Amino acid sequence: MKMLIYPAVEDARLKLIQHAAGEMRVVNVDSIDEALSEIVDADAFFGKMTPELLAAARRLQWVQSPTASLEHYLFPALIEHSCQLSNMRGLFSDVIADHVMGYVLCFARNLHLYLRRQMEGRWAPIGNETMAQPTFVTGPAFVSPVDAAHIHLADATIGVVGAGFIGREICRRAAAFGMKVLAVDPHCQRVEDIVADVWLPERLPQLLAESDFVVIAAPHTPETYKLFRTEQFGLMKDSAFLINIGRGVIVDLEDLTTALENGLIAGAALDVFETEPLPSEHRLWKLENAILTPHIAAASPRIAERHLETLLENVRRFAKGEPPSTLVDKRKWF
Repeated sequence: MKMLIYPAVEDARLKLIQHAAGEMRVVNVDSIDEALSEIVDADAFFGKMTPELLAAARRLQWVQSPTASLEHYLFPALIEHSCQLSNMRGLFSDVIADHVMGYVLCFARNLHLYLRRQMEGRWAPIGNETMAQPTFVTGPAFVSPVDAAHIHLADATIGVVGAGFIGREICRRAAAFGMKVLAVDPHCQRVEDIVADVWLPERLPQLLAESDFVVIAAPHTPETYKLFRTEQFGLMKDSAFLINIGRGVIVDLEDLTTALENGLIAGAALDVFETEPLPSEHRLWKLENAILTPHIAAASPRIAERHLETLLENVRRFAKGEPPSTLVDKRKWF
């Protein structure tokens, strides 16, 4: 058997891949001409597959994508080909879930607003900006406007759209904060010990209506493209927050910006955008009720080692005649 790697990986990774491959020959090439020649009799492939490469393959049984997302990797001929396809899912679940809870805490405690006031040297509690100093003579006998302007997470509901690896980890972290957790997903039926009944996507309107925080953790598929538009924002509470760490094209950016400007929802935190990089002149940059991060929710010093572990495990499995641990359904894009 033979495995082709294109573009070539560095020597340290190559040696580990060769060891995992056992008796399977591993060919590591840097040029497209070499790749076109070597793929003819390759059984396995890791790297950037193209229509040209696939057309030249004669024995290809397995393709390993270097990424978790597949919307930019798949093409019609690859979907129709008999080869198995695996991706890099599962590497980022805890990291992205941490990022989501950072957003949630920012909104619940108004940290995004307090940071702006810090830059201005301005002491102004949200809910009573003119209050110079609270008085504790009689104790907190009533809920003050400042109290009411901060969210008690154990009283809040989070709705997770997409209960895959990342979505399930978000559910677990939210539950640890005492939040009520709802989720919708076309395949996952429960999140063990957290969500006994994951709803089907047709109940998305109910999730939107009941949630204080709506988190998009779904992949980009034909079904999720522009799933969130003005209609969906209108189903949410006007006090609710939208968080998107899934894919940018799931949310219509113009509709969301208008919804934030008009108070249709309370705020939004985005790590992914319909257009990336987000243009510097875009209105979102100026909105106080928006938190924007530049597609870095998956950033962690642990990702490279996990990526390698997944690749090596799948190489070992293929060499032994076993399916990859991260096998995907090409027609569903995940």
